Amino acid sequence: MKRKKKREQPTFVRRSILMQHNSNRTLLGLLVMILAVILTGCSDDNGVSSEVQDTEFTYDEEFNTVAVKDYGKGTGTMTWSSDTTWILDGFVFVNEGQTLTIEPGTVIKGRSGQGANASALIIARGGTIMAQGTAEEPIIFTSEFDDLDGSVQIGTRGLWGGVIILGEARINTAAGEGQIEGIPSTEPRGAYGGNNDTDNSGVFTYVSIRYGGTDIGEGNEINGLTMGAVGSETTIHHVEVFFNHDDGFEWFGGTVNTKYLISAFNLDDCFDYDEGFRGMGQYWFSIQAANVGDRAGEHDGGTTPEDGTPYAIPEIRNVTYIGTGAASGVAENLTFMIRDNAGGKYYNSIFTDFADAAIEVEDLESGQDSKQRLDDGDLVFSNNIWYGYEAGATLADIAPQEFVQDYLAANSNSIVDPQLGGISRTDGSGGLDPRPNMAGPAASGATAPTDAYFDNVGYYGAFEPGAALWMDGWTALDELGYTP
Repeated sequence: MKRKKKREQPTFVRRSILMQHNSNRTLLGLLVMILAVILTGCSDDNGVSSEVQDTEFTYDEEFNTVAVKDYGKGTGTMTWSSDTTWILDGFVFVNEGQTLTIEPGTVIKGRSGQGANASALIIARGGTIMAQGTAEEPIIFTSEFDDLDGSVQIGTRGLWGGVIILGEARINTAAGEGQIEGIPSTEPRGAYGGNNDTDNSGVFTYVSIRYGGTDIGEGNEINGLTMGAVGSETTIHHVEVFFNHDDGFEWFGGTVNTKYLISAFNLDDCFDYDEGFRGMGQYWFSIQAANVGDRAGEHDGGTTPEDGTPYAIPEIRNVTYIGTGAASGVAENLTFMIRDNAGGKYYNSIFTDFADAAIEVEDLESGQDSKQRLDDGDLVFSNNIWYGYEAGATLADIAPQEFVQDYLAANSNSIVDPQLGGISRTDGSGGLDPRPNMAGPAASGATAPTDAYFDNVGYYGAFEPGAALWMDGWTALDELGYTP
């Protein structure tokens, strides 16, 4: 990972200008100084040009930082370079028709604040994000208080907002579109949904999102990565969400496919979907903190109406979900809560170390529900390993609903120790090694996929026994010494 020289927190008081950007402009220091003089004479009382209500960039040359504040016209089409630290000052949008490119190794920091003062990066419908990090030079989103030296206290959450990508794929609400959570309802650029399931919002790879999830209102926090109606032509893989105050990842409808996702120590759910999400996923990993954590998978089908179509039927393979610890005492630390007519298909996965039961499936007295999705083959749990539950060591213990017990027993689900290398929630310990033993029961026996998107691997879970960890080099888990 490329390291920047440690810097003190900038005060951003030296120079403020307002620039109108288009596709062929870049940020040049000399141009900044010239325009600062020109625009001084046409500024209103708060220093913002009365003629050009655009994005404001506040520069601190000594610390090589740029703070970005959105006045309604978004970022424009531009590149955020890795030799600069970019500061999100409030909600910053990539508007329809705009493209934001973020270079490998770039650090983006969100200013603290709640409600109207929250900071987040939002890619609006029709906007494009090209954030292509690498394992050696990841893109990092974090708090303005994070010097990337391990000084942020472990357990800190909610210091800024998060990242939101909005697209034009289908969702299953009656209106066919929605207003994304975490964004005020008065902001029209927070809308998502449409009729294009192959919509392309760009590329988002090798990205670490840290210490986010601030509140914008009562019970309305921002997820680490929120995807609203994101289409299947969007590329998302190798993304980590670390110590977020809400969910790690949440999908609202859409069809985007993802690989190599990490949800680590987030306050609420690890992976949450709703409103007809139909993407594919492989190699998802989650570990929850020892003192807080809700469900690894909170899976909802619809909202208004709950039985709206298309149904939520994603296909997910080779995941490893680790709970808060069987003896942690955290209430309702379930592996899965499946409701609101949700479907979904899990294969070749490992679920372990949860303080409650494994799974609850909605079973209504009448109408469409998740039990109906199970009966119709839209909800599938096949060839998975379940182990280490406080609730007990039998299917009857971990799946209290009798119809779920019967289903799991009939579909090659086993309760057996996957023999992971180690489970640790302590930074610097090097004790978190979720790779199964090469000679253990999770090393072979996985079933083959039918879709070409999936890799055909023989092992269970998100990590290949005996191979290098794909978390190495680009994650906070690696950087802070959780992993070997």
